[in-house]
Amino acid sequence: MTETLVKMDKKYILNTYNKKHINFKNGKNSTLFDKNGNKYIDFTSGIGVCSVGHANTKLSKCIYNQLNKLTHTSNLYLIEPQVKLANQLSKLSGYDMATFFCNSGAEANEGAIKLARKYGKKKFDNKKYKIITLESSFHGRTITTLKATAQKQMHTKDFSPYPKGFTYNTKLDDIYNSIDNETIAVMIELIQGEGGVEAFDKKEIQKLARFLKEKNILLIVDEVQTGIYRTGEFLCSNLYEIEPDIITLAKGLGGGIPIGAIMTKHKDIFQIGDHGSTFGGNYISSKSGLKVLDILSKYQQNGKLKENIEYFEKQLYKIYKKYNNIFTNILGIGFMRGLRVKNDESLNKIIDNSFKNRVLILKAGKNTLRFLPPLVITKKEIRSGFKRLENAIEKI
Repeated sequence: MTETLVKMDKKYILNTYNKKHINFKNGKNSTLFDKNGNKYIDFTSGIGVCSVGHANTKLSKCIYNQLNKLTHTSNLYLIEPQVKLANQLSKLSGYDMATFFCNSGAEANEGAIKLARKYGKKKFDNKKYKIITLESSFHGRTITTLKATAQKQMHTKDFSPYPKGFTYNTKLDDIYNSIDNETIAVMIELIQGEGGVEAFDKKEIQKLARFLKEKNILLIVDEVQTGIYRTGEFLCSNLYEIEPDIITLAKGLGGGIPIGAIMTKHKDIFQIGDHGSTFGGNYISSKSGLKVLDILSKYQQNGKLKENIEYFEKQLYKIYKKYNNIFTNILGIGFMRGLRVKNDESLNKIIDNSFKNRVLILKAGKNTLRFLPPLVITKKEIRSGFKRLENAIEKI
């Protein structure tokens, strides 16, 4: 059957992913099972998506119950769970913000760019539209968010011409001198995921936030990967003790159901007709988001999230210390972590050997082994995952 699926995949699915041809049949928490019942420890959570684990009973029941009532009516009508979800996002963040719901992180960032440009038109006599982003950033794969992504290899001629209005800086300090009379926003990830799990210095971010506020320039924080308790706090912005003008969310918010969100304190910028989404924030996605927030907020409040993060960090440090001939640094915060590998060849071998040892791990930029486990991963799963990783490392 798997062989047939592989042939069908190659024939009918566009070839855009370098995938492993394994067909997982089911999962439980941070463990996946193939057709033969073999267990795989998941340190990826579907690239930061399955925040409450696989086949979470509470989330499954919530989705099932909603399916039996309503799945979709469109945003032409009031959607009760959507309103409640927006309320919860504002409450848990501590920011007085309104939210627009969409379906993905790229859509959220695209909407944030539109919002910033509308702000630049509405608030100034001479329209401001330029947005500054940082080298090694990643903001999505639509044409606009691809251009916002400050990685040259992403800007191939295949997809040109790209939209104008983006300026790239190598480091935070460069931003101050890059601002001109047409700059409206700075868009950053507080921890660069695809760029190598690089966390920026808290004081430097706070300094930048104060400066932008003084200059009436918007701060957009892309929390697609860092949000929804990934760093231990509800938002990474909370951890850094800043209040952005716009925050984008996706990935872990739906626990596996597609959803994206644009949060902003500038509630009067978008008007009727300025933006829209057919599916965004429908009954299924917003109900899922509410349940995910309910599960994870309690998980954080009772101290289990912090406890498991600390346990994961200890196991990560043991691997780093034991194999310091392979790894040069530990990176990231909370359950968004990385190990910098000395060279790309070793990194690829570790990824391949890990898969053979049935532990799933991600690759990120700058020769980085990236860890994004489900936030509810158990200590037993953590121990098992790191034991398998150690076996994989031993073989290179």
